[in-house]
Amino acid sequence: MNCEAWQTKLDAYADAELPPETMRSVAEHLSGCPACTAEMAQILQLKRVTASAGKRYTAPPELRARVRQQIAGKPARGGWRWALGLALAAVVVIGLGLAIILPSRTAARNQLIAGVVDRHVTALASASPVDVVSSDRHTVKPWFAGKLPFTFNPPDLTGSGYTLVGGRMVFVDGEPGAHLICDWRQHRISILVFQDQGDFGRLLPSADRPWRSRAFNVETWSRAGLRYFIVSDAGPEDVNTLAELWKKANS
Repeated sequence: MNCEAWQTKLDAYADAELPPETMRSVAEHLSGCPACTAEMAQILQLKRVTASAGKRYTAPPELRARVRQQIAGKPARGGWRWALGLALAAVVVIGLGLAIILPSRTAARNQLIAGVVDRHVTALASASPVDVVSSDRHTVKPWFAGKLPFTFNPPDLTGSGYTLVGGRMVFVDGEPGAHLICDWRQHRISILVFQDQGDFGRLLPSADRPWRSRAFNVETWSRAGLRYFIVSDAGPEDVNTLAELWKKANS
């Protein structure tokens, strides 16, 4: 298969800069093309490394304190212009601080979710996406014993249409987790479980929340100190159905 035309779209796809219809077409192609999926995994990894190398800057508390102290002082006679200028400068400093803090939090949250999606994309590209191969949850769950500082309960998928493929260890933002994979018709679905701490607990809401990231459907929720993610290019209703099975098994 000649993928040159598709690969020219991968950078724009990673940045979600393509029209919605093209985004869906590229996602569909990626789900069936290991070569392009491997290329996408490399692009995403490079973006994550580049993003993590940057630093976020905010106005230090000491600067704000000095500005407030100067504003509170009495201006010298004829110094009203100076006082007005200082007040305007304070507004600019505080405004810039807020502008940096709020987008940084949103960007950090989106980057965290993108990191989870990266693990799903990487698994699609791998010839061996799981380290323990089994459709039996009683085989897959014990495999993680001693490898993770927590445990979880995979649901019984009998008669659901979902088939467990297996699992492997995974790391996102330095946190170890479990990565399980299910088959649903022609789709692969990733289930990832971590401790709800660090950036997971700081950046993500505890309430159930669906997301879209680069044309992938993502559901995430927190229960009993654990953070769950389900990622797939399957429809949101299919992702939600599997999410409900996991919630029930771990309630």
